[in-house]
Amino acid sequence: MKALSGIRALDLTRALAGPYCSLMLGDYGADVIKIEMPGRGDDTRGWGPPYVGDESAYFLSINRNKRSLTLNLKSPRGKEIFMGLAKNADVVVENFTPGVVDRLGIDYESVKKVNPRVVYCSISGFGQTGPYREKPAYDQMMQGLGGIMSLTGDPDGEPQKMGVALADIGAGMMAAYGIMTALFHRERAGTGQNIDVSMLDLQVAWLTYQAGTYFATGAPPPRVGTAHPNLAPYQAFRGAGGKRFNVAVGNERFWERFCKAIGREDLLAAPQYARNSDRVRNRGQLAALLQDEFNKSPASHWLRVLEDAGVPCGPINDLADVFSDAQVLERDMLLEVDHPSAGRIKQTGIPIKFADSPGSVDRPPPTLGQHSAEILRELGLTGAEVEELRREGVI
Repeated sequence: MKALSGIRALDLTRALAGPYCSLMLGDYGADVIKIEMPGRGDDTRGWGPPYVGDESAYFLSINRNKRSLTLNLKSPRGKEIFMGLAKNADVVVENFTPGVVDRLGIDYESVKKVNPRVVYCSISGFGQTGPYREKPAYDQMMQGLGGIMSLTGDPDGEPQKMGVALADIGAGMMAAYGIMTALFHRERAGTGQNIDVSMLDLQVAWLTYQAGTYFATGAPPPRVGTAHPNLAPYQAFRGAGGKRFNVAVGNERFWERFCKAIGREDLLAAPQYARNSDRVRNRGQLAALLQDEFNKSPASHWLRVLEDAGVPCGPINDLADVFSDAQVLERDMLLEVDHPSAGRIKQTGIPIKFADSPGSVDRPPPTLGQHSAEILRELGLTGAEVEELRREGVI
């Protein structure tokens, strides 16, 4: 028994934010029915290269533990089938531009009429209200609008986006959290509700201590590269040979250990580095001094020395390093699953470990419409009726 066994979710999403949300639901046992446009499907089925066989690596990465139903929601019969499924669903997730589900007649109020217990989650760039509600939204533009790009990058360089689509993925995670919260509320109140998740809201909430700095000073925080705006030394350095590594001196105890480990106990007596606030004020001078020290030996030496001293540190890994790391492998964060057309494929693992109801990968990412007949038969349709729907382009 998985944590979400018995929960059925209708997934109307595509691209990344919504599919990541439904991925999280499916990993923990929800029956996720991914509803896709006949003949085309989720946009990310065509996002490549790379492909694994004929399947987009991008699509494969975020659509496991789902069943695919192709359904033309613009046709009266397609809408009827959707509402039949919605009548007994626990969750509906959609990430259309605000207003689209209303025009299709599959919005929350319409679904609520046939299923008052439904938890209906809408994910969008700007939310269902406000002057920007109908604007298109993609991750990079949202990282810029939400302020995160202004905080990312070298002090004298250009603003940078994160190397993964954190606005999309974060919105998907926030939506999954919202759905879980609403399902918990439903157990007590007996009714479902509508959830409005915005990529922009998420990023503003994520600003946390950077926003706190702005509120306290009235000045937008500057970019500090790999450094931390409130701690020092807390950044990346380069060892002899060019390999980079991170050091995270988060308190005075670690500062003492750090100085002793690198053979620079003299720094403990220097007034300009006495406390963290002093080190932050003199960050540039301290970083240059430490870089000169680290140039004397390779990163592997410094990591061994610092780890032995109990100082938080770590290498800057590429993905080949990550997926061969002993800790990553021990925690089952690299999985393999058989796909009907792509063969044996690799997947990232399941990050939340439940002791009594763990998640698992039971279904590979589906081919387009792979489960249409199966799902429609569950709805009570005959084989002949399914074939008729296929001929009419409804599925």
